[in-house]
Amino acid sequence: MHPGQPQIPSIDVQQAAAARDDGPVSPVLVDVRERDEFVNTRVPGAVLYPTSSFLLRFDELPRDRPLHVICQSGSRSTAVTAWLLRNGWSDVHNVAGGMTAWIRAGLPTRRGPLAPGEGDLP
Repeated sequence: MHPGQPQIPSIDVQQAAAARDDGPVSPVLVDVRERDEFVNTRVPGAVLYPTSSFLLRFDELPRDRPLHVICQSGSRSTAVTAWLLRNGWSDVHNVAGGMTAWIRAGLPTRRGPLAPGEGDLP
């Protein structure tokens, strides 16, 4: 942490998984990995917003629901979380440890070809 650098809000994978059952205002899990990574292993119900095209699509993300941002290890999602917070989103958290920590914790995942609409914002 550098002096003057804002703290990036984060949430651990257990908290992120539990929050997914919070009803109509449950957080949107935003996966910022690339499509091939998402196809390989993903969290059921996550929306795919690859970092490579994020700036073309970020404005589609809701501002009235919490956002939890995840990548493979936490570095891309930290950068995206910081960017969203600087650009008007207020309830955004980085998922610490990313998919690596999610898988290590034994939380639910899906693998292989995407079902129709999988990865799209509901």
